[in-house]
Amino acid sequence: MRLGVLDIGSNSAQLQIVEATAGAPPLPVYAVKTATLLGESLRDDRFLEDDAIERVCRAVTRTLDAAHRHEVDQIYPFVTAAIRDAENRETVLDRIETECGLRPQYLTGLQEARLTYLAVHRWYGWCTGRLLDIDIGGGSMEIALGRDAVPELAVSLPLGAGRLTRSFFDVDPPPRVQIKQMRRYVRETLRETADRLQWEGEPQLVVATSKTFKQLARLTGAPPQRKGPFVRRTLSRKDIHSWVPRLAALSADRRAALRGVSPSRAYQILAGAIVADETLSALDVDEVVVSHGRCVRA
Repeated sequence: MRLGVLDIGSNSAQLQIVEATAGAPPLPVYAVKTATLLGESLRDDRFLEDDAIERVCRAVTRTLDAAHRHEVDQIYPFVTAAIRDAENRETVLDRIETECGLRPQYLTGLQEARLTYLAVHRWYGWCTGRLLDIDIGGGSMEIALGRDAVPELAVSLPLGAGRLTRSFFDVDPPPRVQIKQMRRYVRETLRETADRLQWEGEPQLVVATSKTFKQLARLTGAPPQRKGPFVRRTLSRKDIHSWVPRLAALSADRRAALRGVSPSRAYQILAGAIVADETLSALDVDEVVVSHGRCVRA
């Protein structure tokens, strides 16, 4: 059966088409991504402006055209934190339904953490032992820990790379004082979760499952996405830490010229790197395995 998962996020709408066969991992067939750039149109009162809603509808239309061309049997559309947490969320969903013919669902942060963990657990198998999953999105960061299909601990924190960029950086590149303020906020927000995870014990496998980690991994020399989902990609805390000051010294335009950094995410990759750096430090994790992508959810 050919399935499509449509992830409508703060930066882009991404459709991942996979071939799903009972007893086998989902195999990627085709992927398409269209910019939404919702963070640029999110007002201080958390209302999404009309231009952002229109970009979302165009992006969804394009992905649905691709799904039709590739004969997708079933499509699962979801919105993430940018739309889920918007004050006019229902208006946005109504417009998508009217213009595109489908109404995306949305998950709570806790549901998103649990679902991502389940997908990673299925991908890597039962022999992994205790598994820790970390996912830095545009609006939130999800962390989950467990050894079975249902995690023992799952949390969603307001530490998305786009959210923090809008909250702490008002010039490009940001001054050191704003970077220090962001680091302090991330550490304070992480403290309770980090204490709990340390109490739970050391995981046997730590997996990172987001575009932020994939781009950081490419910066540090990991194989590109075209090499496929079965190539092992890792990212060390040391490498992330060394890249933060280098990213901080560059404007978003110059970051976009770096290996693996897309123009649509260049403005927030610094915040994502800071969150990754502080998270791995708080959890005392030296290295993560970087998942090929969120397609494992299918």
